[in-house]
Order: sequence, then C-alpha cells, then structure tokens
Amino acid sequence: MMKRTTFISLIVTVAAMVLPGMSYAQNRDSLVVDIDFIDDDVDTGDLQLKDDPVVKEKKPRKSRKDIKLQTDTLSFDNLYLDTVVVNKKNLINDYTMIGVQYGAGVASAFYNPSRQQRFVVSPYNFGIVYTRYGKMFNFMPYFGLQVGAFYNTEGYRFKIDKETGAPNYTESGADRALITTYDGSVLAHAHIDFWKMKLIINAGYYVGYRANIVRYRNDEIISKEFNDYDRRFDYGLKGGAGFGFVFDPIEFHLTATYKHSFNSLFDPDYDSQIYYRYAYPYSIIISAGIHVQLTKRVGKTTRQIKMEAREALIDKK
Repeated sequence: MMKRTTFISLIVTVAAMVLPGMSYAQNRDSLVVDIDFIDDDVDTGDLQLKDDPVVKEKKPRKSRKDIKLQTDTLSFDNLYLDTVVVNKKNLINDYTMIGVQYGAGVASAFYNPSRQQRFVVSPYNFGIVYTRYGKMFNFMPYFGLQVGAFYNTEGYRFKIDKETGAPNYTESGADRALITTYDGSVLAHAHIDFWKMKLIINAGYYVGYRANIVRYRNDEIISKEFNDYDRRFDYGLKGGAGFGFVFDPIEFHLTATYKHSFNSLFDPDYDSQIYYRYAYPYSIIISAGIHVQLTKRVGKTTRQIKMEAREALIDKK
C-alpha cells in the first residue's frame, strides 16, 4: 500500500513539472504562427521597416503658363493713391512726326575716265518726310526710321578752257546738264536729345526716276530730250547729319545731305564697244524743315500715371 501511494505521488509531481512547460511551448508556437502568417485582408501600406529608405514626396512644379496666368493681388485704395509722390522723368518715348523740308545745294558726277568739272547749282530740293522714333532692343531711345518722298535737281558741268573759251569735254554736245528727279528714301534715323535741341544722323537707301533733262552749250539750251542710251532709273545711297530745335509740338531741323547714285547716266558702251565710260551723279544739299509731332514726345505725367492706377483698381473690383 505504501509503495502504491509513493508511485502515485511521483506521477503527480512529474505531471506538475511537465505540464507548465508544455503550456509555455504551446503558447510560444501559437505566437510564432500569428506573426509568420498574416491575414491577406490586413492593409500593410502604412507598415514601414526600419531599414527601408525614406522616400520624400515631390512638390508639383508650376508650368510657365500657370505662372503667367497668376494675378497680382496687391491693390491700393484711392486715399493711398492720392498720397503717392511720383517723380516725373523726362524720358523720350516712341513718337511720330511728319514734316516738309526745302533746300538747295550743288551737284556733279563722277566720270570714268575722269573729267575736269565744276559744280552745278541744284536750286530745287523739296520733300515730305515721315519720322517714327523707337527704342533699339526696347531700351535705347536714340533711333528711328525716316521715310520721305523728294523732288530734286542734279546734273554736271565741264570746265571751260581759259585760252580757247571752249569746254574741255562735252556730253551729247552739251557742256552742262540739269536733271530733274523724283525719289523715295528709307533712312535709319539716330538722334540725341538735350535741352531744347537734338543732334541728328541719317543713313539709308533711295530709289528714283530721272524725269526731265535740260542740256546747255555756252549757257544756251540745246536740248530737252533724253537720248535712247540715257538711263532713267536711279538708285543709290543717301545720308547726312544736322541738328534740330524742339518747341513741342513743333520741331525745326537743319540738315546737310549727301546723295550718291549707283546707276550711270548713260549706257557705258554707247560711244565705244571697247572703251566703256561711266557717269555717277552726286549732290550735296542743305535743307531746312518744319516737323509736327503727331504723338507726345516725352513720358507720361504724374496725373496720367495716377489715373491709370485708379482705372486698374476699378477693373479689379
């Protein structure tokens, strides 16, 4: 009986020692299962491991169109605008003017082969001019464009031999000729304004037409007709310099202009098929002109700036 009781006590003691260990092992196994096997329905988007790199979100970049369409939210009320002090700057802006000019000068021709000549007086030089001032590269206010239509006279005159009293050379039997021309010019116009004056420089091209000719021999008219070999079309260079007096809206200009033709007065082979001859007329003209400003010459006044600011404020409201 004693032995049976001792055996039962031993079994109870062993069971008490083994069962807690089995329970711990069972709990451990179930914990491992819970971690290793994750339900598919669980959202793992917010899970982030410690070793994974941190990804920063990029801010959306604005396009040029979006920046261009942005509106300025800055605005001022009328009380503030009335207290603003605007310093008026006398900046020359883009403006236009139209005018007339008249002058006189001297004329001759470059002959090849050369001829001994004297200047012939060019008494009639009349023109209508339109001038458009502008800024080069949008910030240099010293340039413009000048377009004009002109009625001119030019010609040539050979020297007289002092011993014989006869001309050294003649052209179509004449020792002097006076030619009437019509031409149009397009000139680059540069100016520097100061005080009530301005300095002027012009340079450009012209095209024209030789309309009439009067030929002289010993100061007597011998012909008023062009020959078949004479060239009527004309073109060349024109340029000059001068200064002007500005009394807004009127300007008075005094200019000296040099005109040089690139088309000979006649066909070079009309007299000889072997020895060609050329004659390029040129003239120097001093002219005076009156020009009327069609738009304002100077920048905006303080009153105009404030009025524009008020109008902009009303439009935003």
